[in-house]
Amino acid sequence: MLHEILLSLSGHPSPLLRPPSSPEADALAGITPPERQLLSSAGHISDLHTKLIAYSSEIATSHSSTICRTVATAISSVHLAAFQRKVLDVEASILKNDSELVGAYGIVPLTAVMGEFQQWTRRLEWLWDTVRFIMATNDDGRACHGATLIDRLRDELQSGYQDVAATAESLVKAAETAWLKQVSAWVLYGRLPSFGADDFFVQATQGPPEDFVCIAECLPSFVTGSTASSMLFIGKSLNHVRAMNTSSTSTGVAHVAAKLSELSTLAFPLESSDFSKAIKAIRISLSQNTLQQMLPLAKVSEMMQLLREFFLLGRGEFAMALTQEADEKIRNRWRRAGNLAYEKDQGLKNLTVKDGEVAAVLNRTWAVLVSMQGQHAEEDDQLDLARSLIQLHLTKSRPPASLVTGRGLGVEAANLLATSPFRNMLFSVPAMLSIDLPSPLDMVISTSDLQLYSLMNAYLLSLRRAHIRLTDLWKITSLRRHYPSPRGTSDHAVTLRERWSDRAWLLRSSWTTASAAIFFLGETEAYFQTEIVAGLWDNFHSWLLPPKRPRPHHSRSGHATPTHTKPPTPVPTSTPTPTPVATHSHDPQTLSTAHTLYLRTLIHRLLLTQPSFTAPLYTLVTHIDHLVTHLHRLHSLFTSLDLEHDAGVLDTFVDLDREQAQVFASLRGVERRVKKSIEAAVEALRVLESDAKFLADWDGQGLVDEEDGEERAYVPARVGGVDRLLMKLDFGSWIGSRGSLDGERSERVF
Repeated sequence: MLHEILLSLSGHPSPLLRPPSSPEADALAGITPPERQLLSSAGHISDLHTKLIAYSSEIATSHSSTICRTVATAISSVHLAAFQRKVLDVEASILKNDSELVGAYGIVPLTAVMGEFQQWTRRLEWLWDTVRFIMATNDDGRACHGATLIDRLRDELQSGYQDVAATAESLVKAAETAWLKQVSAWVLYGRLPSFGADDFFVQATQGPPEDFVCIAECLPSFVTGSTASSMLFIGKSLNHVRAMNTSSTSTGVAHVAAKLSELSTLAFPLESSDFSKAIKAIRISLSQNTLQQMLPLAKVSEMMQLLREFFLLGRGEFAMALTQEADEKIRNRWRRAGNLAYEKDQGLKNLTVKDGEVAAVLNRTWAVLVSMQGQHAEEDDQLDLARSLIQLHLTKSRPPASLVTGRGLGVEAANLLATSPFRNMLFSVPAMLSIDLPSPLDMVISTSDLQLYSLMNAYLLSLRRAHIRLTDLWKITSLRRHYPSPRGTSDHAVTLRERWSDRAWLLRSSWTTASAAIFFLGETEAYFQTEIVAGLWDNFHSWLLPPKRPRPHHSRSGHATPTHTKPPTPVPTSTPTPTPVATHSHDPQTLSTAHTLYLRTLIHRLLLTQPSFTAPLYTLVTHIDHLVTHLHRLHSLFTSLDLEHDAGVLDTFVDLDREQAQVFASLRGVERRVKKSIEAAVEALRVLESDAKFLADWDGQGLVDEEDGEERAYVPARVGGVDRLLMKLDFGSWIGSRGSLDGERSERVF
């Protein structure tokens, strides 16, 4: 019987320890109830051991995760092997007549035998729970992730049972060793795992250009967000170095490979702080020895300056020229289509814009800027670089890249930005500026960053375009006044004066509305450009290129001369001249993180993530387009009516008086909608001013990552404020009043 029990505990099924299929076939018929209880415990241990052998072997050979396979192998080769050795030790003790197990007359108490295995019951049960956890699937049908298993094993270290904690510690060591091997291949050589790549936290994206993304659910919990970003950046950088096939490839990889010793000295279970320090050391080593040679700070600063000037409208002449060329293209299409006005205020009809026409608009814009080089000769190099990199295209021909969510940009905000309607304003169809970023600059400026630049460009350009179109109305002199004014008392002169007096009275509300819209747009643009965009850029640029300090001059005695005193007496020419040196040099990953934070702060403070404000603002610029179009049409009608009345030029196919009445009626409706849109936008600002969550985000809460641990981490400056914009809009304006733009002479705008 003892031999049967020991065989069963070793993993061989035995009818002695299995419940009988029928009372007649009960193998335990002659066994007392206490012995039955002991055999039931033996049967439970035997059943656990048998299932662990079978399923751990299956996991070790078929699971998709390398980490899960490693843990299953450790269960089989370490713990089940230890249990098997325990069975053999008990058997050997019995055969040797060990007094601890064998009593008088060679009797072996079953209680003593099962007592030897009592300590294994809880351990085998815990191992079986672990195996079942590995075999379980997620809600979406996916197998267990290695990171999830590591987190569970690390939690079990705090179970309170010493034997379970010791078992969990050994499995944690096996799992983290397997995971660290995958990490080492990525951070030292830029290579993804050849097996189990779907379980690794870094995965390659589909299609060219090749890129890599971080999958948060595949990361163990002890890895902080900043450490994960560093690991992703290191591997991507190594792939860039390999792709560029530079002479520094072998040197850089060999130098980084020397950091393998730092990873190999890490103790298990891995401590978050120690692991972060090791990754940071590898990142800094890679940056100092390889990346800063192929990606100097001056090159990064030059590209960021270009994006600031052309995408964020730092060069106002670019925005003006682009707007004027786009409007000229649209007007030409109207003329060819015979559609000179909006029909029923529903937008353009029968208007199709092609990619070639959009590209031609940008080419003509460059030609205009080149003709102005005499005034901006110092920016010629930047203009040449912009001409070679920046493109204008329709979004249907090149869909925008998806935005990467995370710190400062949640999923809701990203979805809102992805559907931003401001791309429609330039050509009445979605179009956007983009830039072909040369390598290796894409290590610092990501595709998602460029997408944010395009979104902000469309937003700011829409406001600038509406402002320009409104102010251009004042250039139509004949629409504002009759010049030269008719003099004399003749009937013709009196008729002309009365005609222009009537027109001036009818157009007064239109000019009032246009003036009010110009005031709103002017103050809003000035706030965005001077306080937000320029303020944040100056803050970021001063962090990017910190002020240089002069190198201290050392006298012959070796003491440093203070730099704050008056200049010393000139020394002989043999003494080296003090040269300015930079106080700090940022590595590319720090630059990339800071630049992304800068952009996301800018997006937030430009209110692009606040649909309560952007919706009425988009409605406003749309109605401004309608207002400008109606006034241009009215000017054309006035010219035709003057020819008809004064020169007898008749058009029998058009009823000019009837059409003029229709345009005036439509114009009154547009005026009301413009005012309502302005009031809605201002009201949205008032709501935001009292929104505690919005104000907390404005102050930077949720944007700055306290885990960065950098000595000079970028912190966005606190610039602007919705209250400042509201103060500008409230000062001397009708905004918020109950008056209407109905043409009454008693109404005052400013």
